[in-house]
Amino acid sequence: MDRLANTVRPYAWGSTTALPELLGTTPTGEPQAEMWMGAHPGAPSRIDRGAGPVSLAEVIDAAPEAELGADAVRAFGPRLPFLLKLLAAGSPLSLQVHPDRAQAEEGFADEERRGVPIDAGHRNYKDANHKPELIVALTPFDGLCGFRHPDRAADLLEGLGVDDLKPYVDILRATPEEDALREVLTAVLSAEHHAIAGTVERTAVAADQLAAKGGPHADAYAAYAVLAHHYPGDPGVLAAMLLNHVRLQPGEALFLGAGIPHAYLSGLGVELMANSDNVLRCGLTPKHVDVPELLKVVRFEAGDAGVLRPEDVDGEEVYETPIDEFRLSRFVLAPGAAPHPLASRTPQILLCTAGTVQLRDADDESAAGLTLAPGESAFVPAGERIALSGDGTLFRATVVA
Repeated sequence: MDRLANTVRPYAWGSTTALPELLGTTPTGEPQAEMWMGAHPGAPSRIDRGAGPVSLAEVIDAAPEAELGADAVRAFGPRLPFLLKLLAAGSPLSLQVHPDRAQAEEGFADEERRGVPIDAGHRNYKDANHKPELIVALTPFDGLCGFRHPDRAADLLEGLGVDDLKPYVDILRATPEEDALREVLTAVLSAEHHAIAGTVERTAVAADQLAAKGGPHADAYAAYAVLAHHYPGDPGVLAAMLLNHVRLQPGEALFLGAGIPHAYLSGLGVELMANSDNVLRCGLTPKHVDVPELLKVVRFEAGDAGVLRPEDVDGEEVYETPIDEFRLSRFVLAPGAAPHPLASRTPQILLCTAGTVQLRDADDESAAGLTLAPGESAFVPAGERIALSGDGTLFRATVVA
C-alpha cells in the first residue's frame, strides 16, 4: 500500500475553510475546491516507494497489470478508470450535464475530425469516455439534480408572481412532459440576452422575498436567489428552477448518470467519477454554452432527485450504482473491534474522513502499515490484502470488474 500525496485545486467556487478544517491545516484565504486522488493527468497523486516521489500515473503506466489487476485492465484498459475527490463548494458550480459513452465517442471523433483544439474554450468533448458521478455528503450539502415534474416546476414559477414567467408556466402545464421540459429549457437558453437578464433579475428579487416569508418552496427559492446573486442575469438561474433542489445530510448521496442536469451549490463531500473531462454546461458560468449540442445530450425525464443511502454488506456500507468503472463504500470503524480484512482483484484508493484508521498487511503482521488521519489517503494495488482497524471513517473506491 502507498500513502498518496495529493493536489488541491483552487477553483474560484471553492470554500476557503472546509478542506483546511478537514485536513487540519491553516486556511490561506484562497478558495480550496477539490483534492484529487488518482492518476488523472491533470493532477495525478504521487507515491514514494523508496526512490523519491513519483506520479501514480507513471507507476501504473510502467506495470498496469501489476497495479490494476488483469480484470481491470481487460475491462477498462491500462489506466485507473476512476478519480476520487474531496469537493468543497463555497459557492455554486456551473449547471451541467455529461454525455453517455456513445455520445462522447461520437462527439470527440467529430471535433477531432474538424480540428478543434483540445484546449479550445468552445470544445465540448475532451475525451471519448462518459462521466458518471457519485457525491456523498460529509456536511449538509445542497445541490440540484434532475428535472422536476412539469406541474411542480410550473407551481414553483407561478408562485413567484413574475409576469415574464407566465409563458413558461403555460407550456409546463399544457404540454406533454418531455416536450414541455425541452421547450422551456430551449427557450430560456436561447433567449436574447438583455431580455432574459431582466427576467432573471425580477425572478431573483421575488425569490428572495418569498424565501424570507417561508412556505413550502422557501428553501428552493432561497437557493435560486443565491444562484442569481452569484450569476446575475444568467439564464441558467431560470434553467435551474426546472430542477429538483435537494439537501443531503451527511452520509447521503446522489448518483449523476448521463444526461442528468445537475449542479452542486454548497457543502463538503466525497466525489467519485469515471475518468473523463466531458462537461456540457447549461448555465451559471462565463464559459461556453453550446445549446444545440447540450439539447442532444440532456435527458428530458422528470423524477425525484434519487437520494442514495448506503446498504450494509458485512460491515461495509456500499453505495450502489449502475456502472462498473467505480464502486464506493464506507467503513465506520470502532475502537477495539476486530480488524476488517479487505482484499480485491482490482485497485483501491482508501480515504479517511474522520478519526484515525490503521491499514495493515493482512498476510504479514510484522510489516509496517499506514495510519490515516482525516483527508489522508492510500493506494492499494490489485491483489494486495490489507486489514482495517481504528476509530474513524474510511471511504473505499475501487472497480467493479
